[in-house]
Amino acid sequence: MVKLNKIYTRTGDDGTTGLVDGSRLPKHAVRMEAIGAVDEANSSLGLAAVALGEGGHADAIYRIQNDLFDLGADLATPAEDGDFAPSEMVLRIVPAQVEWLEKAIDALNENLEPLTSFVLPGGSEQAARLHVARASARRAERAMTAMADAEPTNPQALAYINRLSDYLFVLARVANDGGKGDVKWIPGANR
Repeated sequence: MVKLNKIYTRTGDDGTTGLVDGSRLPKHAVRMEAIGAVDEANSSLGLAAVALGEGGHADAIYRIQNDLFDLGADLATPAEDGDFAPSEMVLRIVPAQVEWLEKAIDALNENLEPLTSFVLPGGSEQAARLHVARASARRAERAMTAMADAEPTNPQALAYINRLSDYLFVLARVANDGGKGDVKWIPGANR
């Protein structure tokens, strides 16, 4: 377990931050952008979980929030050799975490009517918060793919963040009375 007795260390006062392997990076480095974007997505999920209430889908959100901490640890652990195997000392996103999201998406989508238009991010408060979290997950995905262009990145981490936004989209439809409360996009409606 992690034990934090002191919240400030002053080690980042020079504009750098430490990674799991002990190396330091500028706080504006592409890797740190990705880690920060994942943290923002996790915070957005916290708001969504509050709106969903205890139990049910909130429990799934809490599970995902835990996975996002795993994802942050994965991103904070460089693998210059491209070896993304987890170990006792190295936390990585693994296929089982991606597969869990895929199964959850399929289960949620099973009872939804097919889409006939794009939906606007809104409807109920729960759905609106889930859409904000979805947009945050997409931002994290953009930051992570930018990182992947610059340095080796766990392919399972990239798959996870991509599935997460899909999951949140489908869950927002569920929160909108199974899609009945979705606000449909009407192309060119205000011309």
